Order: sequence, then C-alpha cells, then structure tokens
Amino acid sequence: MVLNWHQRSHMGKKPYSCPECGNCFSKKSILYRHQDLTRGRKPYSCPDCVGNVFQKSSLHIHQRSHTGEKPYSCPECGKCFFRKSNLYTHQRSHTGEKPYSCPECGKCFSDKSNLYKHQRSHTGEKPYSCPDVGNVFHRSPVFHKHQRSHTGEKPYSCPECGKCFSQLRPGLTHIRDLIRGRSRIPVLSAGNVFQ
Repeated sequence: MVLNWHQRSHMGKKPYSCPECGNCFSKKSILYRHQDLTRGRKPYSCPDCVGNVFQKSSLHIHQRSHTGEKPYSCPECGKCFFRKSNLYTHQRSHTGEKPYSCPECGKCFSDKSNLYKHQRSHTGEKPYSCPDVGNVFHRSPVFHKHQRSHTGEKPYSCPECGKCFSQLRPGLTHIRDLIRGRSRIPVLSAGNVFQ
C-alpha cells in the first residue's frame, strides 16, 4: 500500500477525485481531508475556546496559541513559531528562496499554499460553496467570513467594553478609537485565539 502510494507520487498519478470539484489526489486520506476542509467540517474541538480544527494534529498546534508555546525559533533573527513548517517558510524570507513556481506564468512563491492560491487566479477555481445561498469563494477565510453573515456569529470581542464583532478589522478599529492616548493596548480576542 505505502509502496503503491510512493510510486504514484513519482509518476504524478492521482486516482482519487473529489466528486464535488473534480480535484484529484494521490491518497484517499488526502481526498477525505480535502472534503472535510471544503465542507467546513472541523470535528476536533478545543477545550479552551470555541475553536475547531479538522485534524487531531492541528488541535495540538492550535492549543499552543493558548499556552503561547512557540518551540521553533529562527537561528537568523530569533523569531519563534508554533509550527516547524512556518519556521521553514520564514527562513526563506532571509534567503530570498522561492522554490514554488506557477507552471502557467512562472511567478515564484516561498510557500506552496501561496502558489495554490495564486493558481486559482488562472483556473477560476472557487472550492468553497455556501450551502445557504450558493455563493462560491476562492479562499477559506473569505468563505468563513461570509458564513458569519448567516449565523450572526461575532467571535471577536473587545476586552475593554465587551462589544462583539463578526470581523477582526472593525474590532481592531474600535479598540484603536477606544484607547487612543493610553499606553496599554488591549488585544481583541476570539475565544482567546488572538491573545
């Protein structure tokens, strides 16, 4: 089984296709993860906040946002990260390395996820679909922001007055306006995710 997958990785074979969007994958588990992600299904809940993630390993990493643990540090500048992959991507900012290039236009990127997002500009792919009104979105954060317009969820709250916001930016503007002239700046929180 592992050998078959390994051989497919060299040959570029992706026999598992998503029935909803047509994207193909080399492993069935990757297809399932893709489906969970595009459907917005996040089965693992954080016991410390309202956060949900779609992989158990991601929950452990998410929980570092509560503890402040950042075990991976850049030897060049000392900046610390929750994830090792974020450290590697960051290190490319020092070297200028951009190993991922778009086959369509040649534009280069320091991390693969930005390449994938860019490629959607060529294909027009919008994998995130709203079940309520059918709107489609090219990026997950935009989709989730839209979903809040249906649910009325306001996950960002001001620690000074308790006012809640559905989007981060208006909340930050509120705090800026509220505390002008003070030396201590409170941090907008979404179930402690942003503290």
